[in-house]
Amino acid sequence: MSDNHTGKQIEFAARALKMPAIRRCWAELAERARTDNWTHEEYLAAILDRQVSEREANGTVLRISGARFPAVKTLEDFNFDHLPGLRRDVIAHLATSTWIAKSDNVILLGPPGVGKTHLAIALGIKAAHNAYPVLFDTATGWATRLTEAHTTGRLVSELKRLRRYRLIIIDEIGYLPFDSDTAQPVLPTHRQPLRTRLDPDHLEHAIRPLGRSLRRRCRCRRTHRPPRPPRRGHHHRRRLLPHQDPTTTRQRRPVTTPKGGQISTVDKGSVFGRR
Repeated sequence: MSDNHTGKQIEFAARALKMPAIRRCWAELAERARTDNWTHEEYLAAILDRQVSEREANGTVLRISGARFPAVKTLEDFNFDHLPGLRRDVIAHLATSTWIAKSDNVILLGPPGVGKTHLAIALGIKAAHNAYPVLFDTATGWATRLTEAHTTGRLVSELKRLRRYRLIIIDEIGYLPFDSDTAQPVLPTHRQPLRTRLDPDHLEHAIRPLGRSLRRRCRCRRTHRPPRPPRRGHHHRRRLLPHQDPTTTRQRRPVTTPKGGQISTVDKGSVFGRR
């Protein structure tokens, strides 16, 4: 009778604390503890570990389903033999998801069909296993979503909602061109473009010219100044010395001393005689 009453108390407390794993497995672990002569501390650690493991597994499933991946792909399913130049140590480092905590960016460059989407999804799933919220979409999907939010006046709230995700994956960049109205919500011109850090050092030089061109375009859009008209007349010509300019005629005027004595001559058309 006492065991039945104690069991009901445990189930009620587990339900109130929202711990369904403890409510399901406390009796099984209690029987195992009696058989193996566990201490109270060992039994408590075992039952809490079961609850934590189940909660982490459920959280991972929810994060993967909420990321909206088109398919579930893992690094174990990726065939590295098709890309012998791909460094496995770099992919292993990215799989740890430590670069997400540093707010670093990763760009996967390559021709179509080499597995960039597979690697992006696999790294996103690894991030979900490491308790990072992830969101996946193509560049066209992101542009459509932000354009609709901008049109309906929900852009600020949409960007605030997207900041909750620690990892945002943009797939198929560069397949379709965007006009200025569509690209403006995706890449705001009032912010400095991101400097992407790549783990392979030999790929960083390919990104720097892109960043310079983006900064140059943003600088031009911020100023909103009309182009400067070309100079006309003699001001656009380079000023020449008298012996270089054929149109200059040398006219010498005497320079006299206060007593009237002539000491030197100065070219009237030279740069030293002009004001």
